[in-house]
Amino acid sequence: MLLPFLQTAEVPAFVPDSVQKANFAESIHKLVNLDMGDLMKSFLSESVWILIKLAIALVIYFIGRWILHRILHILDIAFERRKLDISLRSFMRNTVSAVLTVILVLIVVQTLGVNVTSLIAIFSAGTLAIGMALSGTAQNFAGGLMILVMKPYRVGDFINAHGQSGTVKEIKLFSTVLLTPENQTIYVPNNSIATAIINNYSTAEHRRVDWNIGISYGDNVDVAREAILKILSEDKRVLNDPAAVVFVKELADSAVVLAVRAWVVNKDYWDVFFLNNERFYKELPQSGINFPFPQMDIHVPEKVKVEKL
Repeated sequence: MLLPFLQTAEVPAFVPDSVQKANFAESIHKLVNLDMGDLMKSFLSESVWILIKLAIALVIYFIGRWILHRILHILDIAFERRKLDISLRSFMRNTVSAVLTVILVLIVVQTLGVNVTSLIAIFSAGTLAIGMALSGTAQNFAGGLMILVMKPYRVGDFINAHGQSGTVKEIKLFSTVLLTPENQTIYVPNNSIATAIINNYSTAEHRRVDWNIGISYGDNVDVAREAILKILSEDKRVLNDPAAVVFVKELADSAVVLAVRAWVVNKDYWDVFFLNNERFYKELPQSGINFPFPQMDIHVPEKVKVEKL
């Protein structure tokens, strides 16, 4: 039989079948006459050592987790003292937590006897492959950094971006978490929201409330204006400076459209809008103001009537 390796000149390159049979018989003899006592001692010794390494790894893991939580707690205190922006605080906390968790896992794996260098090499190659397949994830991370640097919105702001509206609950590594008025949680990728048009409703302290009120043709515009301004003046949340205004916006097909504009503190916007919307509907008719509805007049010529008869 041909061996898979070359031998020296003194030893023939080919081993006769008789020698191979003798070696095989010797191996069988050793296996049959194996000392079970030595085998059990070796097995128990290895088992005890493995259990010791597992115990040490678990101790390192739990101590590492405790240290990780302490570090994050210290970071939270430092961020609070420096009055760091909530959005940046959340992003940095998540980043530090992820990095320290990876380091802890590598230490635990090395304690178990795994070659960390080889593991890192395999992980790097896998990360490169996954990164090429999931290039959008890296873009989302970069988008998160852009959001934190440019600060188009912060945690607590009500925004409309990428077709979604809601209050910013958290800015994560790869996505922004929005809480809608319906109490639904939406995760928007940072790359999409960073390159989209963002409408931030919470940036300014004051916000203008707009109503479009249609009144009938023939109604007195001055009376309607006076009644609307009286209703708004009774709402203490409506600001006096700038003052509310009412003007004719459009002469529509079925109504004269009045534009009503008033300024309020940002947080009072919806309450003022809905409450006064209802008051306009209930109280304007008391001043002789009518709300028209679309209608169509059909005029039939006299000749057509006669022909039908």
